Amino acid sequence: QVQLVESGGGLVQAGGSLRLSCAASGRNFNNYAMGWFRQAPGNEREFIAFIMWNGVGTYYADSVKGRFTISRDNAKNMVYLQINSLKPEDTAVYYCAAAGRPSPRVALYDYWGQGTQVTVSS
Repeated sequence: QVQLVESGGGLVQAGGSLRLSCAASGRNFNNYAMGWFRQAPGNEREFIAFIMWNGVGTYYADSVKGRFTISRDNAKNMVYLQINSLKPEDTAVYYCAAAGRPSPRVALYDYWGQGTQVTVSS
């Protein structure tokens, strides 16, 4: 099993930046692809990005390309999401998740964190 804990969310003005962190514990973290998702009130959980187990391959939703960057540090069991040029529509709870294979599909992720709130003011 893998346990995930997100941090780094908060209230930020539009145009600002945040770096979200996801700390993983448990066995075989290095074997998992990691993803970031977000969910705004009343909306379904939305895929943002995933990163391959070795950190080499990444994939982003079209809506965030150029502003969001996913990375991981397997030595520290950490995954990060750098968010730049924040917009009010980025307001959501952000989740990290682990999957045996990389995918943009929510259903294929086995382990989830509790989420961290990001609120962007205009």
